[in-house]
Amino acid sequence: MAMPGHDTNGIIAALLRDFASIQTSKPSEWGYRRAAATIFALDEPIEELVKANGALPKIENVGPKSAQVIKEVLDTGGSETVESAIRQSGKASEIAKRRALRDHFLSRAQVVAALRDERLAGPSLRDYRGDLQMHSIWSDGTQTLDDIAATALERGYEYCGLTDHSYGLKIARGMSMADVVKQQRDIDHVNEKNSGRFRLIKGIEANIRADGSVDLTPDELAQFELVVAAAHSGLRSDDDQTPRMLQAIVTPGVHILGHPRGRQYGSRAGVQADWDVVFAGAARFNVAIEIDGDPARQDIDYTLAPRAVAAGCLIALDSDAHATVELRYAETSIAHARLAGVPTDRVINCWSLEKLTEWLQGHSP
Repeated sequence: MAMPGHDTNGIIAALLRDFASIQTSKPSEWGYRRAAATIFALDEPIEELVKANGALPKIENVGPKSAQVIKEVLDTGGSETVESAIRQSGKASEIAKRRALRDHFLSRAQVVAALRDERLAGPSLRDYRGDLQMHSIWSDGTQTLDDIAATALERGYEYCGLTDHSYGLKIARGMSMADVVKQQRDIDHVNEKNSGRFRLIKGIEANIRADGSVDLTPDELAQFELVVAAAHSGLRSDDDQTPRMLQAIVTPGVHILGHPRGRQYGSRAGVQADWDVVFAGAARFNVAIEIDGDPARQDIDYTLAPRAVAAGCLIALDSDAHATVELRYAETSIAHARLAGVPTDRVINCWSLEKLTEWLQGHSP
């Protein structure tokens, strides 16, 4: 496992998020949140931008106060402006808890660095053939099926897995099975238009219930070519949920354990489980473990992925995109896999469509 380099962008973004959380007005809070998101998403380290321009350049969404925080970090490694405000806010303990939930997240600059670093083993952008978790207007996404196909082709993909939410997750506008029939008809039309160039795989993101069962019957699972099972509840509990994860893995028809912990940057640690036992179960039942590239998820990360590989697991590298611009989140997944040294042949997104289809068909319920 390789370690990412020093992340000034991540430090600044975290401090700006802390600053946002203690604001007394919503406009100020959202202003600092936007500044934090902008810095976290920069392709280059802030030091390089300063070096190239001789001073901090004008950055969208970064106002004078945020610029002051950036300058302090560049000068001292921290920000007395933010730390003083935290001390005066009465929210120091709350901020400390949030800071403890930010380990092993990569800023966009670190992602780009990992993709460029030829010393790292593992999959490259050239090896990546398709993204296997994303959402469309059929559930909680904003992209149409044609949007997905067009953007995927621009990115050089051979296939994508469309995995809108299942009906059990109403908060994410989960699809009814009647809608599934209509969506799959539309997928057929998209595939006809792109025959020989690109294929959209008929998938679903099934919700893992508290007892480990998924919210689809065996007959319903059989209607999909690809099933990603993921937990969306119990993500703040300290209880051991190893049995829950194992039950989902052994469910016939499940191909991928999606964002296994369900962690969120600075918000929640996610599912508590004996991950070595979970990974051993996944390897035994030939279920892939996902590295979800959503910047707020990055789950599993480069510190946990080597343990999945050591257990013999297959790995899925997915964007979890809800809009076409988010398809690039797959690059975050690839960066984690490279830092973790995941062998390319273990990454199902690097397989040919023929090999992937054969593997998918081996999980019939």
